[in-house]
Amino acid sequence: MRLKFTKMHGLGNDFVMLDAISQRIKLSPDKIQRLADRHLGVGCDQVLVVEAPRNPDADFRYRIYNADGSEVENCGNGARCFARFVRERRLTGKHRLTVETAAGLLKLNLQEGDQVSVDMGAPVLEPAEVPFSADLQAPTYPLDVSGDVYTVSAVSMGNPHAVLLVDDVASAPVEKLGPLIESHPRFPNRVNVGFLQLESRQLAHLRVFERGVGETRACGTGACAAAVAARLRGLVDDTVEIHLPGGPLTIHWSGPGQPVTMTGPATTVYHGQIVL
Repeated sequence: MRLKFTKMHGLGNDFVMLDAISQRIKLSPDKIQRLADRHLGVGCDQVLVVEAPRNPDADFRYRIYNADGSEVENCGNGARCFARFVRERRLTGKHRLTVETAAGLLKLNLQEGDQVSVDMGAPVLEPAEVPFSADLQAPTYPLDVSGDVYTVSAVSMGNPHAVLLVDDVASAPVEKLGPLIESHPRFPNRVNVGFLQLESRQLAHLRVFERGVGETRACGTGACAAAVAARLRGLVDDTVEIHLPGGPLTIHWSGPGQPVTMTGPATTVYHGQIVL
């Protein structure tokens, strides 16, 4: 199978973009792993597949696969790259798009330059819907990890996130603690783990250990979840700039029941073909 693809990234969180509208694509977990392999394939954090919509209210549908071949519900950086991809490949002439994902509909707005704003929808905070094992909804929960107890927030942005506050994001135990929380039994679908350092009410720093991937240079849904977690605790304002290793995202959330808006860049690296 010969596939045409586009390599893109959002703040260094990189993707292989596949157009399944103008070419026939049949992917299996091993083919996804081959595409994502940085030595034997193209190399990426996730593979994004663009399809025709099933929902009549949507312009497109896209599916998201982690580097290990597992399919996930949502990806903020991927959403921004998707918006640029369908414009650059002339699949649409619109600047405002409604997109169908496994997590529901997203609304995307292409702005000047490489900036894309995404309405990520309202965060899910009810533990059973994250999903997270807890009796009652709360801004934070104690989490026992190998005998040490950490304070975490549990938020879903269409995919589950655990957010921890740290004093210094540079020295946070991301590689050690990330995998332990990712597979913690209280998160039955596994979880993305964010390590958040607050600098002011308008500025924060974040590193994210993504389930099925490991630490990435940026995580859009992780930045949204971190802003929500900090806002629930009264630690940040409605709008906060979150700096990830790959660069900054601007997140706006006015409170429970309201949508989260994420704004940041999407960059095309190159186009190519690969035989699988």
